[in-house]
Amino acid sequence: MGQCGVISSKTVLVFLNLIFWAAAGILCYIGAYVFITYDDYDHFFEDIYTFIPAMVIIAVGTLLFVIGFIGCCATIRESRCGLTTFSVVLLLVFATEVVVVVLGYIYRAKVEAVVNHSIQNVYNEYKGTNTDAPSRAIDYVQRQLHCCGIHNYSDWMNTRWFNESKNSSVPVSCCKPSISNCTGTLTRPGDLYPEGCEVLVVKKLKDIMLYVILAALTFAAIQMLGLLCACVVLCRRGHDPSYELLVNTGVDA
Repeated sequence: MGQCGVISSKTVLVFLNLIFWAAAGILCYIGAYVFITYDDYDHFFEDIYTFIPAMVIIAVGTLLFVIGFIGCCATIRESRCGLTTFSVVLLLVFATEVVVVVLGYIYRAKVEAVVNHSIQNVYNEYKGTNTDAPSRAIDYVQRQLHCCGIHNYSDWMNTRWFNESKNSSVPVSCCKPSISNCTGTLTRPGDLYPEGCEVLVVKKLKDIMLYVILAALTFAAIQMLGLLCACVVLCRRGHDPSYELLVNTGVDA
């Protein structure tokens, strides 16, 4: 019965190490996705703390690839040293992912306050030129999120760009794609997105942070299963002389 449990644990452990390799790629992809997406919205928040979970999750993904290699070799060879190293590193990675989850929840709660504080300044910096970074960021967000202004399109009337242009229109990025020849004129408000960008930007950034949290929780659970299987194999080898003899005989054969 005990022998069957060890074989089952080894089989599961090898399978989990293959999952760790896949997880490494997925975590690195999620981290890169967060960086790329946040880069499009970085004008809407001033602090870089939101990048910390993404940095950590990329580091964890890289480390998981190494862990998967160590785990496979140690499991197949039934190396006590290798399995011990595997277990310790896996425990450290698990602790790191718990930190990622905690930071994710903390920073997710701060997103709304940060965006609310900075979004008005971003809109005031709008110049309507493609060479200007804040202008490109606002146009990109309005097109991608289908929004216009902070709370609605009327917010543009309080911006420096609107007062200086004196053409009674908002940027064409506010125009609905289904409307042809839209110029952003306020005389045709039906051509414009009715919803403001503030709420949608906050939702987008919170969703991204939620992806990080869910990914960290999922792979932390898988790692705990791997740690449990490694402990079963280690304990069996350490406390069952007959199993140790069987292993040595099998190796010698």
